[in-house]
Amino acid sequence: MVLHYLPERPAPAAGGPASSQAPPTGPRAGFVVGKAVGNSVVRHRVTRQLRAAVRAELHRFPPTADLVVRARPEAAAAGSAVLRRDLSAGMSRLLGDGSRSS
Repeated sequence: MVLHYLPERPAPAAGGPASSQAPPTGPRAGFVVGKAVGNSVVRHRVTRQLRAAVRAELHRFPPTADLVVRARPEAAAAGSAVLRRDLSAGMSRLLGDGSRSS
């Protein structure tokens, strides 16, 4: 998997459609699981597994952070435990906190 991290989301432009909405609070995560991962059933399973793994780890990010998780084709054969381990290791590298999970 590939992680894209933005520690502080940009402020919405004035006058745009988002300017009338309250800014989101807390870190956000998005997922990209393309056709290379597998058919629709496999992609949805991988997305659900990644969403659960990110939900458990999102507290490590500052409240203004955005994270995009892009699944690679190998994710189709990986189980939830492997995805959680890889996600945790990737987040540790991103945040530089040195706490490596095994």
